[in-house]
Amino acid sequence: KRDDFADYFQNSVTATMAHKLFCLSLRDRFPHYSESLWGITASDSVNGYVVWGGPPAIGPIDGTVVPCATAGSLPFVFAETMRVLRNIRLNYPNAWRRYGFVDAFNPARNWYNPDVIGINQGITMLMAENARTRFVWNTFMKNAEIQDAMTKVGFRPA
Repeated sequence: KRDDFADYFQNSVTATMAHKLFCLSLRDRFPHYSESLWGITASDSVNGYVVWGGPPAIGPIDGTVVPCATAGSLPFVFAETMRVLRNIRLNYPNAWRRYGFVDAFNPARNWYNPDVIGINQGITMLMAENARTRFVWNTFMKNAEIQDAMTKVGFRPA
């Protein structure tokens, strides 16, 4: 959708690419950040729960990677995000548990959160399905109240 100010799908593409470039800009401090390993958002860390991210840098970024930070952008930059998720799955086996990716991990410190968190799995699953079929978005938009609300706030097809 778009309104008089933005195309919100393109805005999400731009935001994702800015986040990727931000992570890559930190490679001098965290050499494991790469085209195949990036993504930070509020998560657990070796020092407990931390609110971090960027750009600009927010919080005490320590090289932790948060898989759902990347997975949340699957419909927007599919190739880039799948590259990261496949890399994590194949090369960081401790970052994958019975129910999916761990909340966060830090390769430089060999730290892997033991928790697999439902909200992280939820965004990963929903955005994977949206990238695959748009089912979640299409189902949501079939709701009459949502259609009415979108019209009232000035949204229109992109």
